[in-house]
Amino acid sequence: MACVHVRCWQQTYRGLMSDAVLDDPSLPAARERFWTAALTDERYRENRAAVAEREGELIGIAMSGPPLDAAAVWARQLYVLYVYTADHGTGAGRALLQAVIDPAESAALWVADPNPRAQAFYRKHGFVADGTTQVEDGVREIRMVRDVQAPSPVP
Repeated sequence: MACVHVRCWQQTYRGLMSDAVLDDPSLPAARERFWTAALTDERYRENRAAVAEREGELIGIAMSGPPLDAAAVWARQLYVLYVYTADHGTGAGRALLQAVIDPAESAALWVADPNPRAQAFYRKHGFVADGTTQVEDGVREIRMVRDVQAPSPVP
């Protein structure tokens, strides 16, 4: 999972994030520590993680959890969703998203800006930019939220 994370960062953020960060030899070990904690530490027991495979090889990863913002009005936060560039458009991203966030759950995420492909993917799945921005690891990000309305009663 750590290797997929690093490779996807390199594919996705090259030109948006510093090459020094993306090519740092300690990045794989740092991502390995991240995933070890995310998958084993009791603090993250409410997180949901999923992987996508093709022919026995990992091609994508995802993780959601409770929102860190205590004032959040959404049920889940998408923290990680990466699929190798070669596997974009295969349905792996959709499957990963649905594995970690139920389509009936309200949710939020941060996405790099610019990253038109990812933003279009999230819009297709009901997320809209709410006007909130931040800079994380030198990358400008926009927050996108999905507010799921209760179904209307059938007359």
